[in-house]
Amino acid sequence: MHALKKAAASVAAAVLLPLAAAGPAIAAPSPQPKPHPKPPASMSTVGGALLGKPGTQVRLAGGAPVLPKELTGRSWIVADAESGDVLAAHNAHWRLAPASTLKMLFADTLLPKLPKTRTHLVSTGELARVGEGSSLVGIKEKQSYTVHDLWLGVFLKSGNDAVHALAEMNGGVAKTVREMNERADELQALDTDVVSPDGYDAQGQVSSAYDLTLIARSGMQNEDFREYCSTVRTQFPGEKKPGSKRGTFEIQNTNRLLTGDYGIEPYKGIAGVKNGTTTHAGSTFTGVAERNGRVLLVTVMNPSSTERFAVYKEAARLLDWGFAAAGKVKPVGELVPPKSARTGTGTAAPTPVTDGGGAVEAAPAGRAEAGSSGAGIALAVVGGVLIVLSGAVFVINRRWPVRRER
Repeated sequence: MHALKKAAASVAAAVLLPLAAAGPAIAAPSPQPKPHPKPPASMSTVGGALLGKPGTQVRLAGGAPVLPKELTGRSWIVADAESGDVLAAHNAHWRLAPASTLKMLFADTLLPKLPKTRTHLVSTGELARVGEGSSLVGIKEKQSYTVHDLWLGVFLKSGNDAVHALAEMNGGVAKTVREMNERADELQALDTDVVSPDGYDAQGQVSSAYDLTLIARSGMQNEDFREYCSTVRTQFPGEKKPGSKRGTFEIQNTNRLLTGDYGIEPYKGIAGVKNGTTTHAGSTFTGVAERNGRVLLVTVMNPSSTERFAVYKEAARLLDWGFAAAGKVKPVGELVPPKSARTGTGTAAPTPVTDGGGAVEAAPAGRAEAGSSGAGIALAVVGGVLIVLSGAVFVINRRWPVRRER
């Protein structure tokens, strides 16, 4: 009997132990990759009905090259800056987190209001609202900086500290955000909602590839905007210690298509504009480039590729395609002009900023009228590129990237 019980126990163990071992595998299956988010079934149709449709929109004509295969951005667009024609787009109006490309709107809004020679003393606590983990240029409290210095910090190092200092000069973050939203509305960048002026991840803060391209096109009409976004490197004021002369340190533009770094070659004809990266937005980039007298704008948002610096490589592929395809594709839409250009009313001048003592500082000249036509804005872009390319004969002949070293 004892032997029988022992045998039965052995049989039971032989049956139950494999089941017990298999139990956890059944209860805890291998994790599956999360599906990529899908664009809305319908989006804004500003610029044309095709731009409101999800997926890739392109109308190839005879002899036009096909689009590059290595494109993984959730949203992208390539457009002719002079005509405003959108040559191709992918989910152009998908409202996504913009990261620091939103600084283009910040600059387009504030540049006319703050004279570049004005000096600002950074007060204690002024930078307290800069988000944790933000990109910084290295501004210090109780130190003075010119507006010119601060804009270089915004464009080259994407410095959120410089953004907040300029916003303080403009009357505060809340006022600046309100004016940025008003400016977006005027430009018909209607996918854009600004919550934080520096592009730092914030609930409800969105833009689109279409809007960022509109904003860049507007910004490039401003001579100072063109200068800042095309500067490769410069010296930035350091901290002044008591009894010593104030020194400087070098900062370099983080736009890899402009500087050529980390295995990426400078893109031939590049003239800016702005890059960005945050946890929520991924990598974003808007660029403008000129080749043989033609100027193209491109925006890429949040590539899913594991390729290093994919946002720059995909932007470069789209620019290459755009220059090859120009004149061989039928537009899928257009970059619309500002609202005031359609009504002919013009745009009110920016509110003058006082110097703190009641004196009014005049806004700088050199900005094209916001009420001008889309073609007028595009011509300013073309003119700006030609101006910055005119520094040397070999630069003009080779159409080489704008490379300002200060």
